[in-house]
Amino acid sequence: MSNKPLQKTPLHALHLQLGARMVPFAGYDMPVQYPLGVLKEHLHTREQAGLFDVSHMGQIRLHGANAAKALETLVPVDIVDLPVGMQRYALFTDAQGGILDDLMVANAGDYLFLVVNAACKAQDLQHLKQHLEGLCEVESLFDSRALLALQGPAAATVLARLAPEVKAMTFMQFARVRLLGVDCYVSRSGYTGEDGYEISVPTQDALMLARSLLAEPEVEAIGLGARDSLRLEAGLCLYGHDMAQHTTPVEASLAWAISKARRVDGVRPGGFPGAERILAQLRDGVPSKRVGLLAQERVPVREGAPLLDAHGQVIGQVTSGGFGPSLGGPLAMGYVQSAWAALDTEVFAEVRGKRVPMRVTRTPFVAQRYYRG
Repeated sequence: MSNKPLQKTPLHALHLQLGARMVPFAGYDMPVQYPLGVLKEHLHTREQAGLFDVSHMGQIRLHGANAAKALETLVPVDIVDLPVGMQRYALFTDAQGGILDDLMVANAGDYLFLVVNAACKAQDLQHLKQHLEGLCEVESLFDSRALLALQGPAAATVLARLAPEVKAMTFMQFARVRLLGVDCYVSRSGYTGEDGYEISVPTQDALMLARSLLAEPEVEAIGLGARDSLRLEAGLCLYGHDMAQHTTPVEASLAWAISKARRVDGVRPGGFPGAERILAQLRDGVPSKRVGLLAQERVPVREGAPLLDAHGQVIGQVTSGGFGPSLGGPLAMGYVQSAWAALDTEVFAEVRGKRVPMRVTRTPFVAQRYYRG
């Protein structure tokens, strides 16, 4: 355990004022839930709009004519042909093909804008500086910008009251938008499976913007508890749980994130860390992979539970699990040996000495509702 004092986001005092229960998360003191409670916060986001403080995430800018080409040396993703005003999901890989972190990359025209995970942001910044020195300028925005996520079916209506142009944006579009007289970066994206926006705002203006959004009748403050259950229902990975340095993108069922341009038959094949192993796995398959799992009994199955075959042999492990409020039952994700990865295969999770039958299923568990226009 680190004895370092927990960091605070620019909205820390607001969370306390709203009655949040605070917990340590990725080195920050973060709201896990508000008086509404995790279940109601989750359902409110699915039905109307929830406001999440994600200012603990790392924001980075890459400057220079060669920034896209330089970043491609670290990710198996097409950045060179990423259109201006668009954002793409990416992965930092290591020499063995393991995942160092997942991130979002947006092309803002005169620079690339990156959002990386809170727990990895210091090492990600170091990774970029170490490998891209002399190729492009790496600028940390860790202290100068906050990040808010407005998520749910009413998000577009709410944000359009401040800037009507956001309504025309589609999923994964990125734009510079003035909100309440403040220059913000807005992307139509998020981590809940719902329509919504992520808003990068200067640190000193974050509180004003958050209060303004929370004053709208459709919006409630939402904590980390509901953020986790929402992303799990949407079948979205959490770094350090559903993927990590010991898993490759192919094992993590993230092969879709490996751009066509960077594959064997692509225009710029390979050229990223671990390319040989990752491209071989795309061709030959993997010994184990991430799958969705539905419990056949109303028993929540948590992270770390062993997964067994019918004979009691260990064939994998649960990496995320809990109760899905929208699904109305328990759900999980985990890794199983590839022989057990086919849809509808029955496996068993061991929970307190009892075997809980699980069925391998497609993700997302709850339909994603991104706005594609």
